[in-house]
Amino acid sequence: MALISRKSLQFYSSSTPASRSILMTLSKRLSFISGQRKPQNCSSVAMRMLYFKDKSQYMFCRKKHVQLRIQSLSVNETVHLCGDIGSSPKSDNRWMDEQLFFKKLNSLCTSKDIFDFLSSLEVMSDIMASGALQRISEVEVDDNGVKNPEEVLENEVFRALCFQFEFESSKLSNTGLLNALQALIKLRIDPQSTLMASLLSEGEERLGKGQLTVKNLCALGESLLELERPSWAMLEQIVNHVQEKDIEKWSPREMVMVYKMLQVTVREGEQYQDLLNRMNSVTLTIVSQLSPKFTSIILNSLVVLHQTQAVPLVTALCKHSVNHIPYFTGDELVDVLEAFLYFGHREQIFTEVLETHVPKSIFTMHPQTVSKVMQYCCRKMILSKPIFDAVAEGFISDGDRFTTDQIAEYIIPFGTLNYLPPSASSLFGKLETILHTRFSHFQPHTLLKLLHSCVLIQRYPVNFLPKIFSPYFLQQLQAQPPGLDRTVTSQLTQLFLTVTLECPFYEGPKLLPKYQVKAFLKPQTSLDVHLLKRVKTGLLYLLKKRIYFASEVSTPYFYTVDIEIKLDEEGFVLPAAQCEEVHRRFCVNSHNLLGEEAIKQRHLQLLGYEVVQIPFFEIESLQNCRKMADYLHKKIFPHTYGLSC
Repeated sequence: MALISRKSLQFYSSSTPASRSILMTLSKRLSFISGQRKPQNCSSVAMRMLYFKDKSQYMFCRKKHVQLRIQSLSVNETVHLCGDIGSSPKSDNRWMDEQLFFKKLNSLCTSKDIFDFLSSLEVMSDIMASGALQRISEVEVDDNGVKNPEEVLENEVFRALCFQFEFESSKLSNTGLLNALQALIKLRIDPQSTLMASLLSEGEERLGKGQLTVKNLCALGESLLELERPSWAMLEQIVNHVQEKDIEKWSPREMVMVYKMLQVTVREGEQYQDLLNRMNSVTLTIVSQLSPKFTSIILNSLVVLHQTQAVPLVTALCKHSVNHIPYFTGDELVDVLEAFLYFGHREQIFTEVLETHVPKSIFTMHPQTVSKVMQYCCRKMILSKPIFDAVAEGFISDGDRFTTDQIAEYIIPFGTLNYLPPSASSLFGKLETILHTRFSHFQPHTLLKLLHSCVLIQRYPVNFLPKIFSPYFLQQLQAQPPGLDRTVTSQLTQLFLTVTLECPFYEGPKLLPKYQVKAFLKPQTSLDVHLLKRVKTGLLYLLKKRIYFASEVSTPYFYTVDIEIKLDEEGFVLPAAQCEEVHRRFCVNSHNLLGEEAIKQRHLQLLGYEVVQIPFFEIESLQNCRKMADYLHKKIFPHTYGLSC
């Protein structure tokens, strides 16, 4: 451990090689104290007389780094190296115990108080000095950078510490070196400065010699990751060292830092998968100890590292994250939601806690966080009315300050999940106002998705459709990925069909036939196929002959109906046609149709069909063909049900 004296530049070094020590001065002028006696048992190894003739200068670099310049240094002080730690200043009354030092330091909340406190000391260890830099970074740095750069960087104490950390880096303890490096990076000191170069070089040298513990390695790795252009070679070297250590002895913080380093060092299909497998296994045993921050970091790492085989760990982390929802920062919650989406995990209790948290926090949550919550609900087909109602209120209040992407991410799920909140009138009034003022700011594909989602819930953007159907806008769509693919042309066609059927007063441009699809996409799942087969079997039992109904029928109006029943040869009097919807097209744990299904039923009815819906939740419990036939008879032919033949 290094010892720092305020009044003279003297080194006190233990005779043990592992112990490094350095003495640093904190005086305004690093001047020689006349008459001061040299410590006993010391041999003078160098002389460095120095003082600050001019103030330090700083400047902000392009990436918000601060470059510290210490100018006009003159030799003005003596440096001594002592071989016996017993003769160090720690043995006199000028020394403050480290525990008391840090207790006092952590109670100070401004850099001025910290500098005044340091100036009152005459001797401190390098660990205490680096701890002071860390505390300064904690109180002076926020999301916008250093709050009072001049007050910090021109302070004599800070300048003296920086000078000696730079020129005596080889004498620092591992802890002092790495803590100082972390603090200076947080304070945005220019990574290209000689100060930072000296500390990084010393860290790299000790790394190469294998002198760093797992804790040290993780601290060095954390510092490198904070740099704009970290040394990938050093990071790989750190990972190579840590994989030789006993993973079961790592702390949660060390585990998290190795995951973060692997995110930037692992290339898909290459090395370190064995290390990851071992880490995943050990992490599973400590999930309950993980803080909100650590939980989100590990989940994010598992996504980035494509750890799809780590199902037990992912499941445990997702369950554990439920407890932390109120305590996640916005970015942390985004990472957790992204993991749920990536791994396809669904946790009912997670949604329930979100339903409590979001309405309470909607006006303080960052729009990007809310956007991710809505994306999570939309892709999982979770219609949470408490969340959607709160999001609607948040949009009405603050929608003007959202980005165009955020606006779309807020609104599209309402259409996709076919839900109108109680404040729908104000919500879509706000959206219309924004579109009038910022229409040209939207990317073409984003705008199309947004307007298409509106018509799903019978909110018709007739004022904007002339622009959407214009050749210029269609050319813009074609010029940008994914171009005019099947999904895009289906959305355009459905917009056109909507205004044709539901907005007869629309007299604007039409969508040219070359941009229209012949039939809308009809996704099918194994469940769809199973339900359709059961209904067809029941109908055959009921109608006796297969000729009385057809399945998978394409209509002249772009839609495909699941089953069509026409007037039969024996004179049954039925509506012109009937079609039944059998697909699972509902929100999760809900009887609420998705937007695509709702608009399809509306359009088929407007085209003259009588739509009979056969929902999956009504036929799941029907155990045999006779019961299915009885159900279909009651559903399709209610007027003849119960009459004897």
